[in-house]
Amino acid sequence: MSADAIEAIRRLLHRYAECVDAADFAGLGALFAAGAIRAAGLPAPLRGAEAVAGFYARANRVHADGTLRTKHVVSNEIVELDAGGATASARSLFVVYQATERLPLQAIAAGRYHDRFERAADGWRFADREILLDLVGDLSEHLRIGVPAR
Repeated sequence: MSADAIEAIRRLLHRYAECVDAADFAGLGALFAAGAIRAAGLPAPLRGAEAVAGFYARANRVHADGTLRTKHVVSNEIVELDAGGATASARSLFVVYQATERLPLQAIAAGRYHDRFERAADGWRFADREILLDLVGDLSEHLRIGVPAR
């Protein structure tokens, strides 16, 4: 049971990255239909599919190919299942790479995700994600919003 749960949670971590890179904001929102995203600079947590999808659609630059021209790489996942098996937590690292017509391939951001998950009848789902941005590069081709200074 625990190996299957850990693999399901890792798939959620990677599905988030896949949705962001593809500018699949509806898919991204669906991951948080019963959850929330928190980050420095947000006045309040983004709760639910509509809030998450809407924020990401407003905040990100979608390029001519319909993507963000990014690759979010998630690594060093540490998944911990709670004793009852109904909830779990995870810590992971991320690096965002980007290349556009104006920007050569480079890392533009790096940080950590602190996540909580809950098990529902249809499988594991995000309950809460805290995004901790540690390193910031050139975000001019990625975001339409400012990022708080560290």
